[in-house]
Amino acid sequence: MKSYCFPRNFIWGVAAAAPQIEGAAREDGKGESIWDRFARLPGKVANGDTPDIACDHYHRYREDFALMRRLGVKNYRLSLAWPRLHPDGGRDINQKGIDFYRRLFDSMERNGITPWVTFYHWDLPQALEDAGGWRVRATAEAFARYCATAARAFRDHVRNWITLNEIPTFIGNGYRVGMHAPGAREPGRVLNQAFHHTLLAHGYAVSAVREHGGRGSRVGLTQDLSVSVPVTETPRDIVAARAELALRNEHLLAPVFHGRYPAGYLRRCGKDRPEVKAGDMKLISQPTDFLGLNIYSGHFVRAKAGRGREVLAFPPRYPEASFEWLKIVPQSIYWAIRHCHELYHPRAFYITENGASFPDPPAADGEIVDLHRRDFVRNYLVNVHRAVGEGLPCRGYFLWSFLDNYEWAAGYGERFGIVHVDYATQKRTPKLSARWYAEVMRRNQIV
Repeated sequence: MKSYCFPRNFIWGVAAAAPQIEGAAREDGKGESIWDRFARLPGKVANGDTPDIACDHYHRYREDFALMRRLGVKNYRLSLAWPRLHPDGGRDINQKGIDFYRRLFDSMERNGITPWVTFYHWDLPQALEDAGGWRVRATAEAFARYCATAARAFRDHVRNWITLNEIPTFIGNGYRVGMHAPGAREPGRVLNQAFHHTLLAHGYAVSAVREHGGRGSRVGLTQDLSVSVPVTETPRDIVAARAELALRNEHLLAPVFHGRYPAGYLRRCGKDRPEVKAGDMKLISQPTDFLGLNIYSGHFVRAKAGRGREVLAFPPRYPEASFEWLKIVPQSIYWAIRHCHELYHPRAFYITENGASFPDPPAADGEIVDLHRRDFVRNYLVNVHRAVGEGLPCRGYFLWSFLDNYEWAAGYGERFGIVHVDYATQKRTPKLSARWYAEVMRRNQIV
C-alpha cells in the first residue's frame, strides 16, 4: 500500500474569510461592504440570507481558535475586512477595527496558530463601489492605502500575506453576470479595465508588504484557475490542455509573472483592450514569493487533428458536489500546479483553498458522518502528493473551509465546513472529516 507521506516542512492549514464568518456587520465602526448592501436586494441571495451574523466569529474567535488547537491546526488562512479598517474606503482609519484584529492575532498566537492573511476577499467598501468600484483606478489606489495600514498595524503578527482572492470570480460574478455583489452587468471594455485595476491593486499590495511589513514577510496572489486536464497523459493531450489553461487564464497571470499582456489576449480584446499607463506593468510584475491556487474542479481537454484541441462536455450523472459547477475532478489540482509551473515558474505554490459542499445534517445522536467530503479531500490530496513527489514546488495545503459559513449568493444553504455550525445556536460540531483531517495533519501523511 502506498505511503503518501509529505515533506517534513509541508504546511497544513484551514481557511476562511471575514465576510463569510465574522458577522458584527455594523459593530465597532465597521463600514458597509458591497455584500452587506447586495444581500438586502430582493432575490439576490437564497432565502434572503445576510452576512450580518454569519458564524459570529467576531465574538467567538477565542472558542474557534481553541477548537483549532484541539484539532491540531497550526496554520489558518483568514482575511481582513477592509470596511472594518477603512469604513468608507477613504483615509480615515477605524482604530477599533485594528484593535479587534490585534486581539484576534494574539489569540491565534496563544493557540499556536500561524496566520496567513488575505487583504481582499470580496468585501469592497460600499462607498468605493458607489464611486465606481473596480471599474475605476481610484479603487486600486484606495486599496494601496488600506494595505499599507494593515501591513504597518500587523507587522508584528503577520509574516504571510495574500493580496487578493480569486480575481476571475469576484469580477466575473460581480461585474459581468451580476450574480454576486455588486450585481453589475458591464460590457467587455469595462470588465477588461476592472481586471487591470485588480492587478494594479495586487501590485500596490506587494509594495505595501515590502515597505511596511515585518522582517521576513512574504506575499503572493491567490487565483482560482480554469483548470484544463488532459484526457490521456500523452504528450499531445498534455500540450493541448496546457495551451487551453494558458488561453483561459493568461490575462491575469502573464502580467504578474511576465510583465505584459499576451499579444493574443490584446488581439481578442480589440477596441476593448484595457488602458495601461506608464509604470503599471512594473508595479504589477514585482517579484512575489508564491502563487496561491484555489482548486475545486476542472474540465477535460484532448488534442484534435493538427494543432487543434477540444474541451469535452461532462456526461450525464458525472460526479459532483452540491453545487452543480463543482464537478469532482481530483486530477485538476495536480495539473493546475504542473501547468502553472511550466508556464509561469512561481517560486512556490500553496493550495490556498480546496474542499466541497455536501448536504450533511447531523444524525439523531448528533454525529456528522461526511464521508463524501473526506473522500473528496483525500482524492485531491493524492494528486497534491503526486505533484510534490515529482518535485513541483507545492509547499502547503489549506482546506476550505474550517467552519460552515455564509456561502455568498447561496446564503447558508451550502456547507463547506469540516466543522458544522448550527446557525440558530452557533454551536460548533466537528464532522468526521475534521477528525480525519486532524490525523492527516498530525501524521503529515494521507490516511
